[in-house]
Amino acid sequence: MTDRSLPAGLRPETLAVRTAIERSQYGENSEALYLTTGFVQPDSETSAQRFSSGEGYTYSRTSNPTVTSFEQRLAAMEGTEAAIATASGMGAILLMIMGLLRAGDHVVLSRSMFGSTLNLFAKEFGKFGVETTFCSQTDVDEWRAAVRPNTKLLFAETPTNPLTEVCDIAALADIARAAGALLAVDNAFATPILQRPTQLGADIVMHSGTKYLDGQGRVMAGALCASHELITSKFAPIVRTAGMVLSPFNAWVVLKGLETLGIRVKAQCESTLAIARWLEAQPQVARVYYPGLPSHPQHELAMRQQNGLGGGVLSFQLAGDTPEAARAKAFHVIDSCRLLSIATNLGDTKTIISHPASTSHGRLSEEQRQAAGITQGTIRVAVGLEHIEDIQDDLLRGLTTLS
Repeated sequence: MTDRSLPAGLRPETLAVRTAIERSQYGENSEALYLTTGFVQPDSETSAQRFSSGEGYTYSRTSNPTVTSFEQRLAAMEGTEAAIATASGMGAILLMIMGLLRAGDHVVLSRSMFGSTLNLFAKEFGKFGVETTFCSQTDVDEWRAAVRPNTKLLFAETPTNPLTEVCDIAALADIARAAGALLAVDNAFATPILQRPTQLGADIVMHSGTKYLDGQGRVMAGALCASHELITSKFAPIVRTAGMVLSPFNAWVVLKGLETLGIRVKAQCESTLAIARWLEAQPQVARVYYPGLPSHPQHELAMRQQNGLGGGVLSFQLAGDTPEAARAKAFHVIDSCRLLSIATNLGDTKTIISHPASTSHGRLSEEQRQAAGITQGTIRVAVGLEHIEDIQDDLLRGLTTLS
């Protein structure tokens, strides 16, 4: 089955609504959900041909029409030739490592990346002989100096979780190209509404569809977007063998979530900027981290790279004489909330508040957290679609009662 014949030059918001596989014979306007594990073949010869070539649908661990629609839609929005879906964002990173790296290969990674990503590279694949060098998210010279003759991959997340540091994608792409390596970018925070990394030179775009792509905190999903060559020769064989496949139901949920991605992300960016400005004026807040603020160290780069928008996530810092005191203050602010959800996801329509040092980055050592700039007084807020003043009032319950 092939993609519908759409006009060239469509914007991401339109592609998010229209890209999908061909309609079935029933002419459905909303993409169909194919809940089936297997597909009946017309005859033995066709069955043999499809199983040997990988073309057509045979078994949902190898391909499924609903999953294909999600893959085509996301690839179109990111401006890549193809995409492949996985069961989660971490599953997508696992697929990328297994498809590209082997013992003796070297990776350069931002030390500010998501905690599970750091552990997957350093601990899990370090056991199998993959070497990793961690460097500053924002220091291009440090990335360049970290490259070795056996470097095969540079991997960055921008903006980062939770301090929203922004890396220069085009500069890292130049470094990777000069080294004969690939550049992968985790685009889960920004989404293709804010930035399309391949337009800046990246080779692979990784997504946790669990976040903004779904948009309502319902299902787990992940994906890699890249060239046909990478998808078909490096990644697809591993998915078929290892089974980190996205379920058709989850694919359908995220497929429909993509249709409202543009309006959700833009609304969340607007609200997050207003809340970030408001937090900067609160005497209890020592610092606010948000790319949309002029005070952010990479503000100008973020505005150029992210379509003039800062994203839907901010973090702020509470002062404390000791780590224990700072942690107690952060817990007080979080626990005083009656509206915001205490959870670790993001990209939801419901605003989520979290303490990164004890949750998303809790499995890192204190030394690793300090290197990433995450302290016990750091609070992350992933802004949803509630009224701005209601979110502010909820934060004030804790801020105004700090001792």
